[in-house]
Amino acid sequence: MPGLTAPSDYSREPPRHPLQRINAKQPFNSEPPRSALIASYVTPSEFFYKRNHGPIPIVEDIERYCVSISGLVENSKQLFMKDIRMLPKYNVTATLQCAGNRRTAMSKTRTVKGVGWDVSAIGNAIWGGAKLSDVLELVGIPKLTGITQFGGKHVEFVSVDKCKEENGGPYKASIPLSQATNPEADVLLAYEMNGEPLNRDHGYPLRVVVPGVIGARSVKWLEAINIIAEECQGFFMQRDYKMFPPSVNWDNINWSTRRPQMDFPVQCVICSLEDVSTIKPGKVKISGYAASGGGRGIERVDVSVDGGKTWMEASRVQKSGIPYVADGLNSDKWAWVLFEVTADILHSTEIIAKAVDSAANVQPERVEDIWNLRGILNTSWHRVQVQAGQSNL
Repeated sequence: MPGLTAPSDYSREPPRHPLQRINAKQPFNSEPPRSALIASYVTPSEFFYKRNHGPIPIVEDIERYCVSISGLVENSKQLFMKDIRMLPKYNVTATLQCAGNRRTAMSKTRTVKGVGWDVSAIGNAIWGGAKLSDVLELVGIPKLTGITQFGGKHVEFVSVDKCKEENGGPYKASIPLSQATNPEADVLLAYEMNGEPLNRDHGYPLRVVVPGVIGARSVKWLEAINIIAEECQGFFMQRDYKMFPPSVNWDNINWSTRRPQMDFPVQCVICSLEDVSTIKPGKVKISGYAASGGGRGIERVDVSVDGGKTWMEASRVQKSGIPYVADGLNSDKWAWVLFEVTADILHSTEIIAKAVDSAANVQPERVEDIWNLRGILNTSWHRVQVQAGQSNL
């Protein structure tokens, strides 16, 4: 497209922080150490996970870059960055999480297909940009519209990004029009991350941010917005990121029997300890993150230091000095909470964390019960093993 191009090779990739753990080099996929996630409520861009499907697009001329809006609308339109910046700017604090977060742990049950993510394919940022509901008004679609007069029910986002799964075509995804036109859904065309222009890895110059939904729907390097009658038929909507039962394998899978995954379920991870850690017997601080999709807050985080026999409630916090209340007016409804509890641990043991969201949704106890062949949505209880001093487990 004018001003923004997708390279055919990986010779012009951006620099990355050396602490990023590389899960795949081409395309580049990486996550930070888990300890970096609990260092701050807002994740710095250099410690945000990187999820890519091809070479990182390059802006050749920002003045020529534009986004086309077309499809089942009365008037098509091209928007340049200056047009988008003229719309009211909103800052939305939202957690993005790859649907494959914690896939590595699921693959220990039975092999799954996908990038081997540990527990850090998640991050929380302040996204700045225009609301999609305002953008769509520019082509005559009022707020809170479920269907256009021409039959449009879905909003498709098309990237400049080229990927092998689309046979060299662009990455794309869609969301329902009713969500796109709802100002309360806070869907953004974002040009800032944490008060700075997006960097290349995170979608410069413009990306979609769909809060509360798996990261695959927050399309980066936006090229086009299409108003369509049916869901996007792209690979990542129809042949990936769907939740199948443990009985489905690559021989009997029928992709059409499942809907594309949207909201992510309630999730909780201990970040202050590795999967296996040696500790000094005594007081141990246990901390991590908890998040739920769909704008649901975190009602409770339970932690056990005896393998699940007894539980204690952890404290939850978002912004320093402001008490966190799930779904409270002063809480960021699209964002994670950080939790913390201190316990006396004198012997080698298993520490477990699990969360409950504001709709009383709970995490499954066993990863075996939610195993699926693509290894998505591992939200089972998070477990770490600790060895006290030199003792054996």
